Amino acid sequence: MDAHKEEVARISERVQAFQRSSTAFRIYHGSTLSTRESARQRDSIIDTSRLNHVIGFNTQEKKVLVEPNVPMDALVDATLREGLVPKVVMELPNITVGGGFAGTSGESSSFRFGLFDRSMRGIEVVLGNGEIVWATSDREDPHRDLFFACAGSCGTLGVVTLLEMELIDAQPYVELEYKAVTSVKEAVDVLQEAEQDSRVDYIDGILYSMTSGVIMIGRLQAEPIENRVRSFDKPSDPWFYLDAEQILKCIERGGKSYKQSIPIKSYFFRYDRGVFWGGGIAFKYFCVPFLDLTRRLLDPYMYSRTMIHALHRSGISSQAIIQDLGVPYESAASFIKWTGEKTGFWPLWLCPVKPPPRDECSFSMANVDPDKTVLDVGIWGMGPRDPRRFVALNREFEAKVAELGGIKCLYAHAYYTEDEFWRIYDAEKYTGLRRKYHAGSLPSIYDKVKVDLQGVAGPRSVRKQETWGEWTSRNFWRTWPFGGLYGVASATKGLVIQSDFLLKK
Repeated sequence: MDAHKEEVARISERVQAFQRSSTAFRIYHGSTLSTRESARQRDSIIDTSRLNHVIGFNTQEKKVLVEPNVPMDALVDATLREGLVPKVVMELPNITVGGGFAGTSGESSSFRFGLFDRSMRGIEVVLGNGEIVWATSDREDPHRDLFFACAGSCGTLGVVTLLEMELIDAQPYVELEYKAVTSVKEAVDVLQEAEQDSRVDYIDGILYSMTSGVIMIGRLQAEPIENRVRSFDKPSDPWFYLDAEQILKCIERGGKSYKQSIPIKSYFFRYDRGVFWGGGIAFKYFCVPFLDLTRRLLDPYMYSRTMIHALHRSGISSQAIIQDLGVPYESAASFIKWTGEKTGFWPLWLCPVKPPPRDECSFSMANVDPDKTVLDVGIWGMGPRDPRRFVALNREFEAKVAELGGIKCLYAHAYYTEDEFWRIYDAEKYTGLRRKYHAGSLPSIYDKVKVDLQGVAGPRSVRKQETWGEWTSRNFWRTWPFGGLYGVASATKGLVIQSDFLLKK
């Protein structure tokens, strides 16, 4: 704990120096899983990359103190040694505790516990004037408003340096039951039925088309099902969504459901290899046959740490649609049908999320009906190469979600105009909190998530005259497959020196 205090004191001093010089700054975490490009400048950052330790456990109260840059796999390893696990474990092992809290992160236990930030009971924050405060969810806490506003606000209200998290008892396995569905309505019915079962610990689903999908219902388990143990973390293992599709086909040929046991850590990170089905998009981009053999040969490149690195370095992220869009159950069929017709993107991920009470909302969930479960629909695919058409399609997604009373996760880019953004979120409350907690030197959340709308909406951006060198460089990276090859080369270097994207060893 002494080393933690020393590091936080260093951060506090640097924040105070920025305040004295009226210097705007950003937070540098060392790595990222956001699809947004980093806008950091070396001379105007607060470096929190060394805050990557599990500080200590209170096993009696099932709590842990953890620094924000601890990734999910390291957190799970530490908690399992104590016979415990987090209430919500994000599905990619390199998502950090701070990223899950400040972003909008949920997983298959979110139907019961809500988003990841709902597992937190307190946070240590360095304010914009260098003051260090502890904020909790307690009603008597004078910083209670800061605690809830920091969740989902992308690190724009202060520098979070420590979090207190609630845990639950662990078991060695998850018994996963696969149920076939033939429509969105049937999928919703199965999800809602499973939510009411107190024995169920995890729920999510995959739709492969409008008429074919699987809902997966997990239960923590002390002993595995005999001869039915499957893992998803070794090169010889199948990718999870492909295995689920094969199970679905077997069920469709006869039977109601299928069960198998998965070691708990392998279950938590079952989507890591292939990053859901993003790896399939990479195979298609490079025109590589999508076979068991090629997936095994290229396995080192198929994990989220490496794929996110390559995505950013290649510049292909500017063409990728990677969004989690939440809609009420009653709107799910309409939204998924619209998505399928508009994009042809399949599969789609389904994850029900319990909304927070009205007075305990994170920033990103502030306009969600607390009485209605939100169905998160995960959408991943390649959008139009033309920048204006790409922006227009993303804006159509945002408009459709708003029309259906839903919400989008802000870990990704937002394509709203500033007026549109603040019609969704509470500008007055947010601005008031930034003043109260001296956060004016940090970027606002809109500044962090916005993109150049290419003149599709809002005022047209003013562009400087492009030089021949800039024109050549821009068109070089847009020409297949140069950007992708550079991304793979950079990711290979990252594999050799064992570094995440942004993190310099």
